Order: sequence, then C-alpha cells, then structure tokens
Amino acid sequence: MSHSAKISIKDLTKVFYKKGSSVTALKGVNLDIKDGEFVCLLGPSGCGKTTLLRILAGLETPSTGEFIISREKEERPLQSMVFQERGVIPWLTVRENVAFGLKMRHLPKGYIKERTDYYLEKVGLEQFSTLYPKELSGGMKQRVSIARAFANDPEILLMDEPFAALDEQNKFILQEELLSIWSETKKTVLFITHSIDEALLLSDRIVLMSSQPGTLVKEKRIDMPRPRTMEEVRANADLASSFVEIWKHLQDEVQGSRM
Repeated sequence: MSHSAKISIKDLTKVFYKKGSSVTALKGVNLDIKDGEFVCLLGPSGCGKTTLLRILAGLETPSTGEFIISREKEERPLQSMVFQERGVIPWLTVRENVAFGLKMRHLPKGYIKERTDYYLEKVGLEQFSTLYPKELSGGMKQRVSIARAFANDPEILLMDEPFAALDEQNKFILQEELLSIWSETKKTVLFITHSIDEALLLSDRIVLMSSQPGTLVKEKRIDMPRPRTMEEVRANADLASSFVEIWKHLQDEVQGSRM
C-alpha cells in the first residue's frame, strides 16, 4: 500500500450470496487516492461503483482484500457520504440537518453555530434555515446534504451521484458550488457519476470501471486548470477527445456484458 495515499485500496473483492447463488460485484480492485485529490468513478450501471463507496463508508465489508483511510486528526470523522437522494433527515430543519454531525460529536455550541452558519451561507440556504425538508426542492435538499458533509469536516468525502436526479440548470449550479467549497477545503473526494461531462468538470482524475464484476481498467488525468466552467470544458479540444474515448469505453463495456 502507498504510504502517501489518503485512500489505499488493495486487491478488494466483494461477493454477495443469496439463496445458494453468488454474484461478484467487485473483483481485485486496486486504487490509491492522494490527499486532496478529487477522483470520479465512471462505469456502466451495475459495475459495483456504489458497492465500493459503501465499503469505504463502512456500510459493507469486503469479501477479500483491504482498504486504509489515512487519519490526520483523531477527533475528525473518517468519512461523510452524500447520496443521490434521501440524504436529509425529514424531522429536522435545514439548520439542524447541517449541524447534525457536529452535535453527534458533542462539540461546543459556539463552534457548531459558527460552522453551521458558514456552510449555510456557502450553499445559499441562510434564509431557509428554519424550513423542513418537505418544504425544499430537490436541489435545496442536496445543498443541505453537501453543507452537512463539509461542516462535519471528515477525512474523506464520498459522493454517490448526488446530482443525478436534478435538472440541468440545478446540476450546473450545484457542481459550481461544490467546486467552490472543495477549492477552499481541499477534501479528498471519491465521486460516482454516470455523466462524462460532470467527471471532466469536477475531477483531477477519472477512473474507469469494467462491467460486472467491477474492476478498474483505465484512468484519465484531467490537467485543465481550475477554476473550470462547463463552457470551457466543452470548448477544450483535449477534453472533447477524452469525452469520446470515455464514451467508447462505456459503450464497449455495456456491449461486452451482453455477449
């Protein structure tokens, strides 16, 4: 395992057993992610992307292999996870949702208020802080989830297609807000997406997975300087070439899985 990596995954395999049969979701996954790196995971549906994130989040256990998340501060949570939806707690207000992780750690009230106020402002939710999730749009709920994840100051951030259910306009706005917060915090992020555009906009490195059982087959480093906009990404000739290359990989994997 790499000693300089924030996340180090070694020979990780996950097999699910059900009624006498088994399905291998992940097979021999090896991946190192540096401290402060933003990595996007791309692959065909059912290739085990979410399973890998759930293992890193401690929600599943690997069948074989191991992973290490390097801890910088003992008092800091190991990870926070942002889901595609249903990430907010319905009986808590926006403010209470954002503060939830901090309160669970029994931190001083003044510190909790300061960090909650800061991230409410960063995602533009100060004036909605007393509302409940049922009163929010889908985009606003995801803002709450992102603010809560960053406010809790985890060692790493795991994001499972957080913008997939949003319309294009909201998606672009939240992508820019996410990058703005990330540029300040430089959290180590592993981000699942089905969108090649999104991966090109957000990531330092794109890791491509095979169809089931999921293995890591290729990676693409994105050298375009930050800050980036979607307009700049789409106008860049090198990234346009990368888009076609990644698209062809996904097509080949999907077609190969049907043979």
